[in-house]
Amino acid sequence: MNTALRNTLIVVLLLLTALVALWFVRSFEKASEEITLPAYGEPTYNALYALREALIRDGSKAETRRKLDLPAMQLQPGDTVLMLDDPRLLTPAQVEGLLDWVQFGGHLLLRAPEADEDLDGDDQGLLERLGVVTSEVPARCQIWQVPGQESHNEFCSGNRFTLAGKARAERRWADADDDGTLAYARLRYGLGRVDVLGDMDFLLNGSGERDTGLRDIPHRDLARLVLAPNYGKGTTHLIYAMELPSLWKSLFQRGWPVWVPLLLALLAWLWMRCQRFGALQPSPREDRRSLLEHVRASGEHLHRYRKSPLLYDAVRQAFLTRLRRRVPVAAALSGDAQAQAIADHLQWPISRVQTALQIPPSQDDIALRDRIRLLIQMRNQL
Repeated sequence: MNTALRNTLIVVLLLLTALVALWFVRSFEKASEEITLPAYGEPTYNALYALREALIRDGSKAETRRKLDLPAMQLQPGDTVLMLDDPRLLTPAQVEGLLDWVQFGGHLLLRAPEADEDLDGDDQGLLERLGVVTSEVPARCQIWQVPGQESHNEFCSGNRFTLAGKARAERRWADADDDGTLAYARLRYGLGRVDVLGDMDFLLNGSGERDTGLRDIPHRDLARLVLAPNYGKGTTHLIYAMELPSLWKSLFQRGWPVWVPLLLALLAWLWMRCQRFGALQPSPREDRRSLLEHVRASGEHLHRYRKSPLLYDAVRQAFLTRLRRRVPVAAALSGDAQAQAIADHLQWPISRVQTALQIPPSQDDIALRDRIRLLIQMRNQL
């Protein structure tokens, strides 16, 4: 390549680079974007983590627990207990402990469970003691308006409930169509109060742009309303999971970095060990002989080494064995008397029977074959 052509290629390459740089600068601009990262750590399993942190920043004392533990909590009259799970799963001792605490000034918040024939109807249950009756009526949204904010739809999911005659409701929030069910109610019980909510989604951690959780001002206002009776007085105990999570569900959701490689390794091992369709090279041919071939080979071997009387003796013993089973009288005889009895039974000439029972000469192959043939015929006719 001469110098002029090389310089021309260099100039063209520089021009193309400049054009690409100019297009990139005119087409793109530097900008920043906020992305909400997925939660990690405690917020992934504690749905009330955001509520606890909000209460602590507001100057209140708040604790979260996985399950209700009355001895460890040491509840005081000014405390608040919020439970997410089904209150019908509480033991009778826990029900008595909670009601005794509420009666002297405690504040208990419950989520109304779904109607269940197997769980409903227990006279000693917490809901029955409070006069709360589960309902199968589907949930409908309730409008919640905060001054200066857009109207919100709350209690759109969850369950509805009704109150029995013995329940004393201090505050209630009924469905718009007045079907007799409630989305929220605050009950008086002694000196304390019990709030029953059809849905607690507004108290949970937010999961995205639509589910903003307590980042939304109307949600914080509604949370302040349901926590009002003992707000700032004592400790707020938040019970986020009374039931143990399923082991298999936890392994499937969180243990996949371990079980997926193990599963692939197991499948690879099974693929290596399984029987393939079609061999890579033909298998060696196995020696196969039938029983008749082995018997014939054994007889030829004995005949070749002049042990033919052994063959005759084997056939003769087989005949005598069947004779003892079929004609025991003839088998008990010996000599000519036995030959006569066999001839009478088979209706053969006695000379033919005597010939068959005599041992042939060791070198006479014709006599050996004839007498073996006669013995086989006699045996078959017995």
